[in-house]
Amino acid sequence: MINRRTLTATLFAALPAAGLMATSALAQDLREITFVQPSPSAINSFPVFVAIGEGFFEEEGLNVTVEAINGSGAVLQALSAGQAHFGRPGPGPLIAARTRGVDAVHIYNVAARSNFGIAVQEDSEIQNIEELSGKVIGTGTADGAEVGFARNVMSGAGMSAGEDYEFLTVGDGGPATAAFLNGEIDAYSSSTADTAILNQRGMAVRDITPAEFARFFGNGIATMADTIANDRELVEAWSRAFAKGHAFALDDANREAVLSHLAEGNPQEGEDKEFQSALFDAVRSKTIPTDEAPHLGWYPAEVWEEWQEALIAGGEISGPLDDLSAAWTNEFAEIGSAAAGR
Repeated sequence: MINRRTLTATLFAALPAAGLMATSALAQDLREITFVQPSPSAINSFPVFVAIGEGFFEEEGLNVTVEAINGSGAVLQALSAGQAHFGRPGPGPLIAARTRGVDAVHIYNVAARSNFGIAVQEDSEIQNIEELSGKVIGTGTADGAEVGFARNVMSGAGMSAGEDYEFLTVGDGGPATAAFLNGEIDAYSSSTADTAILNQRGMAVRDITPAEFARFFGNGIATMADTIANDRELVEAWSRAFAKGHAFALDDANREAVLSHLAEGNPQEGEDKEFQSALFDAVRSKTIPTDEAPHLGWYPAEVWEEWQEALIAGGEISGPLDDLSAAWTNEFAEIGSAAAGR
């Protein structure tokens, strides 16, 4: 199910023999940790790759392997099956998974500002969400965060999937472009990165998402409740390293180093330096905490309530969770932010 890509750098060849032996011994002492992300993009998970490249995880005694799988649903499956320690699912899929007994918990709000939107072709006659009545909305995955986001937006306009519009899973990048060109879809629910890729590939699109949906945060770092209860030191260590990676990347003085780490994580994204830089700017802008946030990674309780209400309205869950507050915590983000001096 999982396509494994080990992304920890090894600089052993440049070390003298004594240094190599010491470094090898240190590496053996590191705890092996797996992080799963819902797409192959290093830019979308940039704090992880920066924390790897800058040695922040190693300082915490962790050796992190990154694995790319398909969508938030798969990320949550990997976490619940014990195939990974941490992942980056969306809030909608996480709430839905908890209704099925998956005790996953969000611990860091990465996309503090909505990193999803519904886009149409630049020359489309469609100007607003209401005009998508009777239309087909493409998505990258069948159960990813972009699906829940689109349901939320459409329900806000009084429309329900299967009745007033249809979803069609088309993938991202080239397949999404082809779906537009073939007339299979009229709009596309996508992340900031996906939209940038479409535009870069010559498929000019524009976002028609109402401004009020910008408050709906996107994918964040999650782990299992059992991990928090039984391996708290690990969660704290991860949180410190991750927040340091996030804070490092938010500082433009570190830009060259950040882009280098991201190119190591995904060489294909690093081939076009101009595009990589522009995409990083777009994704990073969505991770800047909102004005009311007291620290990096902070979750607003009221938006969790709105996410849940949207899932109920869209028919994705039958009713509210017994305890929505158990789905998230700000405790570890606060610990991480303090370590990062933010």
